[in-house]
Amino acid sequence: MTFSTLPLSYCTNVHPGRTLQEVTDGITEYTAEVRRQLDAPMSAGLWLARSVATEVLQSEAALDQLAQTLWQHDLNCYTLNAFPYGDFHTDRVKEQVYLPDWTTRDRLTYTQDCAHILSQLLPEGAEGSISTVPLGGRMNPSGPEFHATCFHQLIQMSGFLKNLFEKTGRKIRLAVEPEPLCEMSSIPDDVVPQFKMLFEMADALSCLPNVQEYIGICFDVCHQAVVFEEVTQSIDQLEDIGVRINKIHITNAIELLDPANNKAGREALLNYVEPRYLHQTYARLADQSVVNRLDLLAADIQQHTPDEFMSAEAWRVHFHVPVYADKLGPLQTTRKDLKAALRRVKLLDYAPHLEVETYTWPVMPDGSQTSEASLSAQITTELRSAYDLLRELS
Repeated sequence: MTFSTLPLSYCTNVHPGRTLQEVTDGITEYTAEVRRQLDAPMSAGLWLARSVATEVLQSEAALDQLAQTLWQHDLNCYTLNAFPYGDFHTDRVKEQVYLPDWTTRDRLTYTQDCAHILSQLLPEGAEGSISTVPLGGRMNPSGPEFHATCFHQLIQMSGFLKNLFEKTGRKIRLAVEPEPLCEMSSIPDDVVPQFKMLFEMADALSCLPNVQEYIGICFDVCHQAVVFEEVTQSIDQLEDIGVRINKIHITNAIELLDPANNKAGREALLNYVEPRYLHQTYARLADQSVVNRLDLLAADIQQHTPDEFMSAEAWRVHFHVPVYADKLGPLQTTRKDLKAALRRVKLLDYAPHLEVETYTWPVMPDGSQTSEASLSAQITTELRSAYDLLRELS
């Protein structure tokens, strides 16, 4: 097979979008400028918060305003990010980003509303995808029936998407996005057994083919690299049990080698400690076992008496960094894992959607977020690099 022939998508969750006006302003000020500088086909992977989705569905004029803004700037939209439900640009997001989880009616109806909106925005002949939370975050409270309730709601979602296709002719698939320290985190340890349980429940309800068609995975390469997975094996395992990868996030994570003896690397990593987003940190020990911390903390980086975590071979941090970077000063990135994952994706007998999702530009320590022009230039450079990488692997 080959990579998706749809234009590369860039996720707009990097920009504030609490109202429809903020979303269209972001498209005009940033996305359109990136499209102009890139001078190549590009799609907008829109993030529509709950408040925006509600506003768009209140009138045909609002939906038309969104569609017209895309059209005016020679952009299309075939994928949505329905992961952050609320304000993704407040001072502190952290573990709140996983709420509401997939046990709630709010998460189901929000995702259905996003699907309805996307069905009106899809380019002619294209299929759509929507990424969503990994059921929930393990750091948030949950009950004994958590997984069964989530699976029941996902089955309902698959029925909704089937009905939407039958009514509109627009096929949209859901892409559950595993993330470190969430209910779906590791592909072999969490995603595979949980999808087997989902499929068993769907089979008992006589809707297994529908669930397999409409419910799959968003494979964020940063996330799976952070937990030290062999990404090609993870994709093999998903394929083996019939889980469709509906979306690929082309992303890199930070890697710190030999933290105990890498003073320059530790000092550089301190610059990535910030209060807005959760930066789950994993350490691979000499015996190849893996331990973790919920967040990147200065105390872990600055400890004077090396413990098991400090004495690890390497740390990997859930901090999305530009896909063109092999190194960030004395820090490494997981770009080699990105290349390996894309090589394996190319061998699938279908073509997942491809999207660059570096939402962390506003909290980068290098000052790249200081102006509209510099942010647009950075994103343009990143998209050029992603296109170059896809051409290289083709």
